[in-house]
Amino acid sequence: MSRIGKKPIAIPAGIKVAVTDQTVQVEGPQGKLSWEHRPEVKVAVDGESIVVSRDNDDRESRAFHGLTRSLIQNMIVGVKDGYEKRLEIVGVGYVASVQGDVLNLRVGFANEIKKKIPAELNVTCPDNTHVVVKGCDKQKVGQFAAEVRAVRKPEPYKGKGIRYQGELVKIKPGKSAN
Repeated sequence: MSRIGKKPIAIPAGIKVAVTDQTVQVEGPQGKLSWEHRPEVKVAVDGESIVVSRDNDDRESRAFHGLTRSLIQNMIVGVKDGYEKRLEIVGVGYVASVQGDVLNLRVGFANEIKKKIPAELNVTCPDNTHVVVKGCDKQKVGQFAAEVRAVRKPEPYKGKGIRYQGELVKIKPGKSAN
């Protein structure tokens, strides 16, 4: 039995959960999320908790049992509190700004990089070297933050580039003259 999958998920006050067929809908103060789970697992709302179970013990069912429980838990946390990723830009002349629904990045290329911000995300720049990505869908927040970071990954010699806040970049020693 999956250790994660067998734990019931508590439904906090102010969160509405509806399960119809294979669709789980969660609604809260931060937004509304919907997800269709696999047929190998069963999801049921039991009073103030959600219970995820499976019919048989074949490999695929066991794999989806814990995954389904974790994804539903992430949906509940997302609509209750939301998710946030912070990026910092390191380098002389490297700046970011938000104009409308476009994130503009000047990170050492000849042209300014423009990234369209998805509608369900809230992206802000508290100053020109930090980017904050917020939203209720954990996957979309992480995906957009990863795409922004991939524009200019931190390089190992000077550490210039876009990194997650608090990320450690191992700096390599340069050439040394003997």
